[in-house]
Amino acid sequence: MTEFNTIPVLDLSPLIDGEDTSDLALEFLDAYGKTGFGYVINHGVDPALRAAVFAASKEFHALRETEKQAIALDECHRGYIAINTSTDVNSDLAKVTKPNQSASFMMMREDPERDPDVYLSGPNQWPDLDGFREACEAYAHAMTELGNKLLRLALDAVGAEDRSILAAFETPTIWLRLLHYPPQPPKAPDDLFGSAPHKDFGFLTLLAQDDVGGLQVQTPAGHWVDAPPIEGAFVVNVGDMLHRLSNGRLLSTPHRVINASGRERYSVPFFFDPHVSAVIAPLPETGIARFEPLNFGEFLRNELEASYDAHQADQSET
Repeated sequence: MTEFNTIPVLDLSPLIDGEDTSDLALEFLDAYGKTGFGYVINHGVDPALRAAVFAASKEFHALRETEKQAIALDECHRGYIAINTSTDVNSDLAKVTKPNQSASFMMMREDPERDPDVYLSGPNQWPDLDGFREACEAYAHAMTELGNKLLRLALDAVGAEDRSILAAFETPTIWLRLLHYPPQPPKAPDDLFGSAPHKDFGFLTLLAQDDVGGLQVQTPAGHWVDAPPIEGAFVVNVGDMLHRLSNGRLLSTPHRVINASGRERYSVPFFFDPHVSAVIAPLPETGIARFEPLNFGEFLRNELEASYDAHQADQSET
């Protein structure tokens, strides 16, 4: 596999302006076929929405711990995750024994009520903060629109004529996570991470960073490359399910966060995934299938229930 030492930048102007995207699709294939990560610029998302969601995040994380714990993470994977209570128990990329040094608020699709037949369905838990829900929902709506456009670009990039997967995104599974990383100690152990090495399990991740930095992407040779903030850009990466759909042509790349800046770090990842009923199988245009078909909801259940049980155990010890 090809080594890299920088993260490519893709200008989405043709995609956003409705122009020819043939060249952009080739750039997408090159970036995500070699690196799995890229910055996207001229993406059409209003900077005011981004500013508002960062402001909401800072306001939320400044609340008293008791106020945040009032909406602690539930079985529907919505709510507050306190620092030192989230450990990546499924990581095969590093021996993870210490909890991630971050706290977060998790929002998903807003359903009127929980449907026992639809995994992870249900209403969100909202803090009592003026304008918080509105800022999160407006941002999530804009990112869903951008995610749909990027998904179609990804299909173009791998030459997909079969577009049946798009039906699974008519009611997508979305995750908006408001992350706060305190500064890590100057002499922190090597196995203490803001976010431990991992791959994302879904389709596309669209990340907004503040100006602090700390995100690193792993090369095929095992080196770590910084993905520093670029003002106004999103960092977009491919997850395991899009890797499967593309039959391995688009890469799901390990990454981590180490906040050695001495400053507080805030980031807002948005995860854009299909409905839990979707069956993910390699596109027929991509050649002999390297992966068996997989039900996304069953996959999620296996991934998340182990993490939720570990979170509950860590929570009970704090």
